[in-house]
Amino acid sequence: MRILGIETSCDDTSLAIVEHGRNVLAHVTASQVKIHNKTGGIVPEIAAREHVTHILPVFERLFQEANLSIHDIDAIAVTKGPGLVSSLLVGTLLASTLGMLYQKPLIPVHHIEGHIYGNWLERDPRTFHFPLLILTASGGHNDLIVMKNHGVYTSIGHTRDDAAGEAFDKVARILGLGYPGGPAIAQKALHGDPQKIPLPRAWLPGTFDFSFSGLKSEVLRIVEKEVKKHRKLSSAFIAHLAASFQESIIDVLSTKLVQAALAYRVQEVHLAGGVSANQSLRQRMEEKAEQHGLTLKYPVRIVYSTDNGAMIAAAGYFLYKKHWEKYQKWSNILPDPNLSLL
Repeated sequence: MRILGIETSCDDTSLAIVEHGRNVLAHVTASQVKIHNKTGGIVPEIAAREHVTHILPVFERLFQEANLSIHDIDAIAVTKGPGLVSSLLVGTLLASTLGMLYQKPLIPVHHIEGHIYGNWLERDPRTFHFPLLILTASGGHNDLIVMKNHGVYTSIGHTRDDAAGEAFDKVARILGLGYPGGPAIAQKALHGDPQKIPLPRAWLPGTFDFSFSGLKSEVLRIVEKEVKKHRKLSSAFIAHLAASFQESIIDVLSTKLVQAALAYRVQEVHLAGGVSANQSLRQRMEEKAEQHGLTLKYPVRIVYSTDNGAMIAAAGYFLYKKHWEKYQKWSNILPDPNLSLL
């Protein structure tokens, strides 16, 4: 079964064709990083305009690369939410129009559910064992989710304020490292000492929740103090602070994931979302997973960690396979920026 996946929840226009929920036949993404780097973050109206500009060229290129036509597609999956409503609207409008014109089943997908299924891409589904525990870490979300079966989720932890990805972006802006913040901080951290500048961890005892707002505020306080003392930030100081900040994030994420895995007695843990592309986080989780006898999975390619159409197509496949009758009758898909997974 071939699914066309459409993802426009934020600033990437990404489409993919995926077969049987795992085989990526073609994948094309138009990035807006250079544009939003000028403003140090995403401007929603600009993001939406860029989606409008890119979505049809991306669509055409996708089918050229796959050497397929829309008639070879069995269904269309699209991100319904959460996200920027003006960006979501571009993707849902394309999906709804294609579904109506070519009488294809339409599958609305939750953005985080897409990230969850990014781990299924290019893997044999027989290697997955339920129940499993997923840590989603992205620009707007930090969640710990127990997945008992396809489409069956229980949330056991969430972010109370800034998500990890958002904290990376804001701290990168404070340090003058540009956008997106995650890769910029990770690169600087390679040249710093993560123990050089002590930073707090919000453990929130008795919960599996997350909080990174206080960490961000402490970084700002330290930077203001350093500027007042030396008038500018040295390259060495930025590297040490970037490394210390990243270490604080990784320490909390990896510790909470292992604690939750032991508490809920799962043997398989997953990393999902843009922050799962962080190599230091992956390395730390590999070490902790081995130490506690856990099976660890994260996207096999970095491109499947960030927002992408392939993950939406994969999620659409498993949703369709479980409840195909829900998607047989065409209906217009409207975006929901606050869509809940549960």
